Amino acid sequence: MSSEVSKHYLEEVRRQLEGYKRLGEGALNQLKDEDFFVTIDTESNSIAIIVKHVTGNMRSRFTDFLTTDGEKPDRHRDQEFELTPKTTRTEVMGWWDKNWPIVFSALDSLKPEDLMRTVTIRNEPHTVLQAVNRQLAHYALHIGQIVFLAKHLRSSAWKTLSIARGKSQDFQAVAEKYDRGIPRK
Repeated sequence: MSSEVSKHYLEEVRRQLEGYKRLGEGALNQLKDEDFFVTIDTESNSIAIIVKHVTGNMRSRFTDFLTTDGEKPDRHRDQEFELTPKTTRTEVMGWWDKNWPIVFSALDSLKPEDLMRTVTIRNEPHTVLQAVNRQLAHYALHIGQIVFLAKHLRSSAWKTLSIARGKSQDFQAVAEKYDRGIPRK
């Protein structure tokens, strides 16, 4: 893989993860405190549990990314799916805020030549590229769940995080003006 393509890949992964982080925060910010802990059925996870799981994964996978296994000995994955009655929204958001910088710091430390290095996750070898792609897909899945649940819980009070339903043509008209050098409003 060329150095230029590798550099572009690392920039693109960071851009996508920043977008997923924004989407997640856009959904989380619309929730009432109690919404964080709602489950829609006995087999579903609450938003708080999804955040606990994904941020536990972030810490484990991206701490000492190039030098230690991505499944840290102090990670207790099953406990990520448990909350205490004392868990608060503030605590959940603390997990979110604490662990995204670990991801971005690890990504920012990577050099194009690192992409073909080998790292392990649960003792299974992956290239750095494979490991990063694995995490990108994992976080996209869970942030999609957060957005879906938040939209369901907020119902008619939901504020869209993308193009509003029935507004695609309006969005396109603004995009075309922007492309012609007219700033968007």
